Amino acid sequence: MAGLNKVILIGRLGRNPEVYTSENGNKRITVSLATSERYRDKEDNWQEQTEWHNLVAIGNLANDIAEGRRNYAKGDLMYVEGKIRYRQYTNQNGVLCNITEILADRMMQLASARPTMQSTYGQPYTPAPEPAPGYTPQNTTDEGNDLPF
Repeated sequence: MAGLNKVILIGRLGRNPEVYTSENGNKRITVSLATSERYRDKEDNWQEQTEWHNLVAIGNLANDIAEGRRNYAKGDLMYVEGKIRYRQYTNQNGVLCNITEILADRMMQLASARPTMQSTYGQPYTPAPEPAPGYTPQNTTDEGNDLPF
């Protein structure tokens, strides 16, 4: 029987993505993502629990981020798909360390932490203007409404 290793996260970037380039030119991106959960405790007080996830991107996704085709920054709200990866390494002091990472297959910016958002087509995002004072929308009554529901 085959298994499934799939993770979907929505959270905010904890820092700007860091780019690493191997000797053969392959790119690797690392960044942290914070996910938060709010709940009420036994005393009916709101509590918030934040989990930090180490994200790693390689391949085309890493190249897009490294070359600026995807401009992500600290505080951006992100949708991330990937898989959990566990690995070990020995640090400088000879201690064996365990690390859990999310190997990202897909990253999509849901909201920017910067004042001007960029759309997926590269054009600056401009919010719709507020209506002028005294503006009354047309057809605000139910007269002539032929909708069947």
